[in-house]
Amino acid sequence: MFSQQVFLQGLGLGASLIMAIGAQNAHVIRTGVRGQYVLATVATCIVVDVALIALGITGLGVLVEASPTLMAVARYGGAAFLVWYGWRCFRSSLRGGASLALPAEANTLTLGRALATVLALSLLNPHVYLDTVVLLGAVGSSLGGDARPSFALGAMTASVLWFSLLGLGARRFASVLGRPSVWRAIEALTGSLMLVLACLLVRAA
Repeated sequence: MFSQQVFLQGLGLGASLIMAIGAQNAHVIRTGVRGQYVLATVATCIVVDVALIALGITGLGVLVEASPTLMAVARYGGAAFLVWYGWRCFRSSLRGGASLALPAEANTLTLGRALATVLALSLLNPHVYLDTVVLLGAVGSSLGGDARPSFALGAMTASVLWFSLLGLGARRFASVLGRPSVWRAIEALTGSLMLVLACLLVRAA
């Protein structure tokens, strides 16, 4: 039975986890600014998120949380990924946001390469599993069986709305976001957040 209250709970928690600027979100913004395979990138992010949320709420999140080894892999692996991606963002910021102006790449980028990039940033980042599978999964699994579908639908709706808004919004405001000074600031902010999240992950261990 659908529960509006539980749906809103899933929507709110899902939004709070997904809205933080991370590797996946930064890539969607970059794709939107460049206008390259925006819909395909957004759709891929949504499908990955929906699948991971479903896996978490159906019980995988509880299993991962109950395993110290898996939690350690997700936690320290996520921290390492965040540090690596944060370093990349800082390097891009220092170079002046040159990553937004790559004519050669723009001419040679294929749909397969674009999808491979977004899948790598989505699936090879252990922090994504902590958010979707473990955290959302743990909360969703703690609810009664009748309430879980409403919670899952709320969390999935947050992903659909956020990635659609992010990709299409970045495309609409490409003239502003594409400025080197603006992108340098975004890259620096993203890098800082990545390092803060990495420290929080390690500290939580």
